[in-house]
Amino acid sequence: MAELKLGFLGAGQMATALAEGFVAAKLVPSKGIIAADPSPEARANFAAACGARVVEDNAEVLENASVVFLAVKPQHAPAVLAPLKSAWSEDHLIVSIAAGLTTASIAKQTADTPRLIRVMPNTPCLVGYSASAFSLGPRATTADAELVERLLAAVGQAHQLDESLLDAVTGLSGSGPAFVYQIIEALSDGGVRMGLPRAVATALAAQTVRGAAEMVLVTGEHPATLKDRVASPGGTTIAGLQALEQGGLRATLMSAVEAATRRSTELGQST
Repeated sequence: MAELKLGFLGAGQMATALAEGFVAAKLVPSKGIIAADPSPEARANFAAACGARVVEDNAEVLENASVVFLAVKPQHAPAVLAPLKSAWSEDHLIVSIAAGLTTASIAKQTADTPRLIRVMPNTPCLVGYSASAFSLGPRATTADAELVERLLAAVGQAHQLDESLLDAVTGLSGSGPAFVYQIIEALSDGGVRMGLPRAVATALAAQTVRGAAEMVLVTGEHPATLKDRVASPGGTTIAGLQALEQGGLRATLMSAVEAATRRSTELGQST
């Protein structure tokens, strides 16, 4: 792992968070990472976060890295990949974090030369709590899968899935943090409405969501079982749960995941 050379095509927030996590976990040293981005601000932020080398020319990344993260918006991928089509070798592994962009599409844009793995991480990788999934593309090996799993585990959880399921992962855990932020904001608003100071209400709401999530992960019990343990007969919680049912919370969240999944599929089909 010490010999690993990582490159990033794109040095935005997600790329920066991943690189910072890899360095913090001692999976790769700062000197083993290079990133390219047209934005001077993005390059500066990336370098400050993990101490890595940053450049403007994408071709330099391919020259200096064997594992290359495609970390651009899906609609920008064709413009980034087109000039590099003849620069890829069979020694390169592309790890794409571009939402909706299929490995078949990337393979076509890279002359079917490099090995491919598609990944869907999410923004909590900034704090080491990413919920990621990945799928193997053309010619990707078991060793490639093990490497990517180790890298992703440095910033959270990682699950290997069939590529046909990655749009659903995008809809759930990729977009999910935004849904949860709205839930936290709404809980905080409820606390303020009932007289709590805003700062206290937000802290209580966020810690409540964090604690509830940990209970699910640590105990391994079904959320419905844990819910029932909080809701005593005739108590405050069951009254609140009834209000949530009347408001259609569960159906709305399910629809949000579906809408985000469909949009991910659309983005992939348009590139």
